Amino acid sequence: MAHFAEIDVNNLVTRVLAIDQENVDTGRWGTPSTWIKTSYNTRGGKHYGQDGLEDSGVALRKNYAGEGYTYDEIRDAFISPKPYTSWTLDDATCQWEAPVVYPSDDKIYTWNETDGAWDAVPE
Repeated sequence: MAHFAEIDVNNLVTRVLAIDQENVDTGRWGTPSTWIKTSYNTRGGKHYGQDGLEDSGVALRKNYAGEGYTYDEIRDAFISPKPYTSWTLDDATCQWEAPVVYPSDDKIYTWNETDGAWDAVPE
């Protein structure tokens, strides 16, 4: 079994299922053209093993699809919804990036769109 994302006429992912290629090809779950294969081991254009570490596996469509994602035919990539207005899409990874780099200390932060900065979460 593999994971497939069903997309609508606007290339929005409506659902992701683990189904056999044969069921996609025969139209059991809808027209074959509305299903695109995705891999839960792919993030940011890299493949990750079961241990969570990057490995030499083949990355598939930049990111694992999720409901509400968009399939970009030109990039052959699944792209998550834009989280904040100020964030931009990294063309290499097809992931959204904040205009300010996430701090590298051991604290947890949340994005503050009003101030355009990372706010530390109180412990």
